[in-house]
Amino acid sequence: VWTHKLKKKSKVPGVMITQYIETLPEGKSHPDFTRKPIALTIQEGKLAFFKAIVIGDPKPTVTWSRNNGDVSDTSRYQSKYDPNSNEHTFEMPNVSPDQADTYKCFATNEYGRAMVTVVLNVIEVGYKKNKAQQQQPVEAFDGNFKTLLTRKSKVRPKAEQPEKKEGEIDPKFWELLLSADKKDYESICSEFGVTDFRWMLKKLNEMKKEREEEQAEFVKNLSNLKPIQVSADGTASFEIDMDLIDPSSRIFLYKDGEMVPYTKELGEKMKHSLKQVGRKYIFSIRDLLPDDAGLYQLDVEDVNMFTTEFKIPTVDFLVKIQEVKAMEREDAVFECVLSNPFSKILWFGKNLPLEQSDKYDIEVSEDKLIHRLVVKDCMVVDKGIYSACAGIKSCNAWLIVEADKDTPKGKKSARKTTRAGGSGVDVQKIAQEQHVKLEKEKEERIEQVKAAKEAAAAAPPPQEPAPKPKKEEAKPSKTPNMRLPAVRVKVSDPQVVDSEIISGLSDMYALRGKPAELIVKMNTDCDGTWFKDGEKLTSSAGISITKDGTAHKLTIQSSADSDSGLYRFMSGDLSTQAKVTVGGVPEFDPDDLHKFSKPVIVRVGQNATFKMPFPPQESLEVSWFKDGTEIKDGGGVKIVKEPNHSRLLLRDCLRTDPSPLSIENLWTKLGDVSADKTSYRDRNVTHGKKYNYRIFAENPEGLSDALETTDSIMAGIMILSGPPGAPKVVSASKISIELTWTPPEDDRGVPIIGYQLEKRKKDTNQWIALNQVNEPIEGEHYIVKDVTEGAEYEFRVSAINESGAGDPSPPSQMVCAKNPNMRPCFKDPEDFIVVRAGNSVRVKVNYEAEPPPQITWLKDDEPLSPWINVINTEGMSQLVIPSSKRSDSAIYTIKAKNSVGEASFDIEVRVTDEPKSPGPVELEQTVYGKVDISWAPSPDEELDDRLYYVVAEHDSNTRVWKTIADRLFSNTFTAINIHAGREYHFRVYAKNDMGLSDPSQSPTWGVNSNKVQMFSNGGYSINVNFERPPSILVPLKVHAPPKGYQLYMTCAVRGFPTPSVSWYLDDICINSDNNYYITNAYGVCSLYILRVRPKDSGEYKVVAVNSLGKAECSTKLLVRGKDLIKSWYLFSSMF
Repeated sequence: VWTHKLKKKSKVPGVMITQYIETLPEGKSHPDFTRKPIALTIQEGKLAFFKAIVIGDPKPTVTWSRNNGDVSDTSRYQSKYDPNSNEHTFEMPNVSPDQADTYKCFATNEYGRAMVTVVLNVIEVGYKKNKAQQQQPVEAFDGNFKTLLTRKSKVRPKAEQPEKKEGEIDPKFWELLLSADKKDYESICSEFGVTDFRWMLKKLNEMKKEREEEQAEFVKNLSNLKPIQVSADGTASFEIDMDLIDPSSRIFLYKDGEMVPYTKELGEKMKHSLKQVGRKYIFSIRDLLPDDAGLYQLDVEDVNMFTTEFKIPTVDFLVKIQEVKAMEREDAVFECVLSNPFSKILWFGKNLPLEQSDKYDIEVSEDKLIHRLVVKDCMVVDKGIYSACAGIKSCNAWLIVEADKDTPKGKKSARKTTRAGGSGVDVQKIAQEQHVKLEKEKEERIEQVKAAKEAAAAAPPPQEPAPKPKKEEAKPSKTPNMRLPAVRVKVSDPQVVDSEIISGLSDMYALRGKPAELIVKMNTDCDGTWFKDGEKLTSSAGISITKDGTAHKLTIQSSADSDSGLYRFMSGDLSTQAKVTVGGVPEFDPDDLHKFSKPVIVRVGQNATFKMPFPPQESLEVSWFKDGTEIKDGGGVKIVKEPNHSRLLLRDCLRTDPSPLSIENLWTKLGDVSADKTSYRDRNVTHGKKYNYRIFAENPEGLSDALETTDSIMAGIMILSGPPGAPKVVSASKISIELTWTPPEDDRGVPIIGYQLEKRKKDTNQWIALNQVNEPIEGEHYIVKDVTEGAEYEFRVSAINESGAGDPSPPSQMVCAKNPNMRPCFKDPEDFIVVRAGNSVRVKVNYEAEPPPQITWLKDDEPLSPWINVINTEGMSQLVIPSSKRSDSAIYTIKAKNSVGEASFDIEVRVTDEPKSPGPVELEQTVYGKVDISWAPSPDEELDDRLYYVVAEHDSNTRVWKTIADRLFSNTFTAINIHAGREYHFRVYAKNDMGLSDPSQSPTWGVNSNKVQMFSNGGYSINVNFERPPSILVPLKVHAPPKGYQLYMTCAVRGFPTPSVSWYLDDICINSDNNYYITNAYGVCSLYILRVRPKDSGEYKVVAVNSLGKAECSTKLLVRGKDLIKSWYLFSSMF
């Protein structure tokens, strides 16, 4: 039988535990859940089940119940237990909607009970029920589907789809458009054979408005709709962000119009799951199969929120990627071969998607069968699992990066030009064989089609009514649009020639202000229509559309930026399209050209790098030339083109390589000059730069040959400044390097505007400018923040005047971006921490040191116990005791040591609890007007050397409690000013760092109780002599406080006449020393030290003297430090 129940907290959220007794027997425990049941949403008629795993000693009994109903019917509810997996299962075969409820699982033993709740939602498909059929008339079936088909998708399952009428559009088309991006409209229309884009956009806007009004009833906001994709772990998922107005609104999932059962957590047996993270909902499909392809929809109640189509291509891996072992700074190659052409597969590295970048090259062969991933400049951090995904097929392999053992410690190895890895087989041969196989299969299909055409042509005309063939001929208009048609089958008269496109469109680049033409040639004379970005085009100002026999031409008179776009030509069910990009003539910045013209000097065997920036522009082709011959990518040459620059890398340069390099550019037209003038002023020049000019003569017949200036013409006079002094390093850290330099000794007579600073990383030859010439550094001081921790750099500086940047200075000394070496030091640590027993202890110590120190923690100069955790981070170390006990009280020492030095610090951790009350209180009066109060010590006095006592007094006159003594380390106290005729009460409290205990109450000290007997003049009397020599009632106690702590020493002295009390430290009187606060309150003598120091250690003595004699007592004070702890234990054992 228990008197009260205790509520306990489980480690598993949502579990409620009730403990029946306060203290559990050793080795016994109350029940708890290690795995709780998961909420389930399932379609009626399926098998619904919950699983749970419980622990406890003795072994708990598991029972199930529901809020609204009984679970005793064994035909509907079955409880099972698997002793091998320790799983308790609660099953509901053929679940019905009336079983939807909140269920409870109880685990009970003799020491307690654990309970958890779980919700079951059952999706009704209930048109099988007579009740549903009776409520809805049969006539309604042809009328309002939305009313009848509650919680049904607008896209019906294949079995329920009505026969499609001629010209009718599949509802799937509109559902996809409502959730798609605008860039996908054209491909969706092509797939469903919709060619009237203007009508489609108009109807789509109307449907969107209607859909948004329906969605507003259930959601506040809808955003971040991500279509379904396959991830590296082999699951497919789509995401949507939405704020539900009512969080209890039901969410339904459909696949091809059929309800999909799912769980809200990724269970072990559920294929579909819906996970919510904040406002994000993630729908996942595991164990992917070809049957998982289809149209997926997410509805809230009966309103669709998102639709996405999962397409699974028929492709497999003929050659899978293999494990790669690469040396550090070497390139690693993964390659695979597919069974069918695939334009782009997904690459993942350590479960993260990879894209084309400076780190990764993704390559695809021309036949799209061979796919490669190149991991460039491998480092040890690149080690991990890499995978390739094509559709639902995937393969993965390890990348192992081995450190270069030949590289000196602390230095970075040189970049290697070799590649490691590959498939280990001849992928070109396998791809070629597969390509031949695919071409053969294609030819066989063409032959089959031709045979079908010939058989149809030889067959007699069909004996069918005239309208029937018209209906058959109308069908091809609904097939998806093709850019270039493949072989088509058409049953018709053999004299009719099928239309085909013999010359289609291709992407083109048009110069701004110049005409552009798009031409399509057909094999027959037929009509066609032009579209731009989905909108139909007609001849208008600036655009002309003409037709010359079988040729169709679209002409843009003067190309403008607005003419860029996707152009499509359609004739019947044939179409071809191309992208037109309008731009200008590319130009280089003069400053960049001048910088590029400077010679680059490298050592033999090292790499040379050139970089040329240019304005970003689509369809821009950049070519590099050496001695008039174009340089191609490959071998020892690497050419990289980025949106705003191009880089050329020449590997392992030889002495035979020096020669001028150039980058091809076009001439810039400056303007027209009338025939009567033979001069022109070019004002768009940069001072000090050189220019070449070409002059043409123009008449109605055209342009003449160019007259080019023989020498470059300089704009003004270029006078560049001399080199400044070499930069000097003022300071360096892991985030910045501070530099200073001196001005040039020779500025060539031109004022200096500022400076340009450059940096070069160790083991590289490239100098990188930290500021542009048009953004000079003012002054001879700069803090470089663009550095990498641990990397070594050297710097040089050039003076800038109006002609540009002058000669660079000599380079600075090589400097490493790291913090300067310093001895460890601690930043404002706490030296004393008090924690209630049972709570966790967290001791945080911040420090500064370079290089990072080795951290060691000690407890009373001994290693830490296993249950004490130490967490080290940069600049901080933390000691954690999860559940503290009184035995964890100790002096904890942290030591930090590096190559510069070491430091240590002591922290006293005191684990205590609120003290227990003192024992019974007794009162005695030996002197008139005074009462001696004594009490039994608190049980915690032996456990806590900082525990002391407080005495409070209450008399019948004032009727208030007041403190008459505080910080008493003895168990007696003498109360004074006790008046006759009043009633007194006393309370004694124990107090420590956690607070006060409950009081111990004294007996009542009243008018006629326990006082010294007094006699009147008429009575019997004797003479009493109160004189007595001094004596020590309560001696001094031994103290051993840590350094810096406060200290109280007290003792009790009596004697008459009142003795004179003196304090001594090592036989030296300290009564007049200001470092000690000394008091004497009616014989209670106290000494107080605010913060003890090592020099306060010694023998303290109290001497009381009056005319009748002398009394004294002494004690030892030892100020604790890390070197004194052992001696303290030795000392304490002597007493």
